[in-house]
Amino acid sequence: MRKKSKHTRIKPVLWLLSLLLVIPMTYGLINTKSSAEPSAQSIQTVAQRGDKMNQISDKVQPCTAIPIDSKIEVDISEQQLYLYCRYAGGKEERKVYPVSTSKYGIGSQAGSNKTPLGLHYIDKKMGDGAPEGMIFKARRSTGKIAKMNAPGAGDLVTTRIMWLKGLEPGGNSGRGIDSYKRYIYIHGTAEENKIGEPASHGCIRMYNSDVIDLFERVTEGVEVNIKR
Repeated sequence: MRKKSKHTRIKPVLWLLSLLLVIPMTYGLINTKSSAEPSAQSIQTVAQRGDKMNQISDKVQPCTAIPIDSKIEVDISEQQLYLYCRYAGGKEERKVYPVSTSKYGIGSQAGSNKTPLGLHYIDKKMGDGAPEGMIFKARRSTGKIAKMNAPGAGDLVTTRIMWLKGLEPGGNSGRGIDSYKRYIYIHGTAEENKIGEPASHGCIRMYNSDVIDLFERVTEGVEVNIKR
């Protein structure tokens, strides 16, 4: 028999070594490619995060930061309350709430049960921390929660009270026409189903959740202008 030459024995060894070198290099190239090209799943995850952030930004409400100044405007014809918040640099934001003013119309006369016009300001805030729907009588908590939209609920004052004082002598301030002495409030109501239409006995009614929201955003002294 012929003896295998030294070169013949070396060839398999060289082939094995080259194979060991080629496999890691090939794996590295595949790995690099996969890391450079994100999978469809990772792309979808990023997109979902983006959508979530957009949804969060859409939910951001105006007037959440404490303003340097604010005012309220009640538009009787629209049955809307507008809160204007002013910030440094001239920036202004507006938040809108539906309301219900008097079913008896517009007026300042004592005993008329009408909603007065003109400039007012919030003289007193009452009910801080009370549960939503708490009934107040003579501005004191009764300890009872109103049942919403119950037949014959009447003109209940609920949740929060912002007591208005007139700034126009002869218009909404003074003998026989005084908004403060007529107990004109911004307040919650047990007749939430009537928000958006004139239904009150002179005050400005709000949804209970909205009156809490407004209460938290304003201070005593804030100007309130009631217009037709």
